[in-house]
Amino acid sequence: MSDQTLPEQSLQFAYHAMAADRQARLGEIATAHGPIRTPAFMPVGTAATVKGLYPDQVRSAGADIVLGNTYHLMLRPGSERIAQLGGLHPFMNWPGPILTDSGGFQVFSLKELSKINEQGATFQSHIDGSCHELTPERAMAIQNDLDATITMALDECTEHPASHERAKASMERSMRWATRCREAFERRDGYGLFGIVQGSIYDDLRRASAEALIETGFDGYAVGGLAVGEGQDEMFRVLDATLPYLPQDKPRYLMGVGRPDDIIGAVARGIDMFYCVLPTRSGRTGQAFTHRGTINIRNARHQEDPRPLDADCSCTACTDHSRAYLHHLFRCNEMLGPMLLTLHNVTFYQDLMSDIRKAIRDQVFEDWSARYLEYFWSGDIATA
Repeated sequence: MSDQTLPEQSLQFAYHAMAADRQARLGEIATAHGPIRTPAFMPVGTAATVKGLYPDQVRSAGADIVLGNTYHLMLRPGSERIAQLGGLHPFMNWPGPILTDSGGFQVFSLKELSKINEQGATFQSHIDGSCHELTPERAMAIQNDLDATITMALDECTEHPASHERAKASMERSMRWATRCREAFERRDGYGLFGIVQGSIYDDLRRASAEALIETGFDGYAVGGLAVGEGQDEMFRVLDATLPYLPQDKPRYLMGVGRPDDIIGAVARGIDMFYCVLPTRSGRTGQAFTHRGTINIRNARHQEDPRPLDADCSCTACTDHSRAYLHHLFRCNEMLGPMLLTLHNVTFYQDLMSDIRKAIRDQVFEDWSARYLEYFWSGDIATA
């Protein structure tokens, strides 16, 4: 199904609203590397590749934008080398928009290998143990070397659970870092810098964080610090408490989410952009997302099943191969199995976003969501 696009692209980085159904938003982000249809899901290309797929496959699946990982790329092959080679777009053969995370989550997840202070973070590489420093200024310089279309501010990823006092101190440090990122960011036509709202599960801290970021001024606003163990109901409650304080004319990005039901619920609350490793990581380990929920292709019930993974999917894994064949590939540890399931999952997620955009445009998002989720949760049916 086709999506509306703006008649002309502008070099000015800007969010253009096209339609709304209650809080759900249909729009497009104009960038230097082409438009991003929203709501959008960004496949994860950690090391300048969506694992197991050619760039053309990612593009053909329907993705407008991919995500690159600042932490991994700064360590290997190094942002300076990528800059010398023309930036991340030609390096990975992806001419479209690229969002790069700031590296903060990876650094802070190193725990005993990292130390955080007001200046930034020092950490040891997980590859060779070498010591590195990541400050707001350095995070901006690295992402500029990568030629990221969308650069993310460096923030401190607050652990969960956290006391109000701890979450407040962490959030306020992130806001000070955000100001430094804004000052260090190199403005260019068609490029954007996103700030990240923090504050754990506390409504007053989320509001204070959003207001501080708006005062500093960013091209988009991400909601961070969720999908870290708080549960879906609490995540949605925090979104309900946060999104009213974010500008209507800027894109909104929910980091690290997620499952189809997470995405649909977040879109209903006004989120425009998503990323998560779930579809690609699941594909590599044998889990496939279908319109009737998830299946484990390694399960013995698939070994003689001639049906496709998902009869409603047009990817090569579904149109050209049976469940029995895919089961065989995984049981034999053949690399084609993870490649095909990754392609399927990436296609499934892009089809989901296309269906969401159409439902918003047709003003039927609430009814469509209920039907979609009822079918999704009905479960896969074994062959007779």
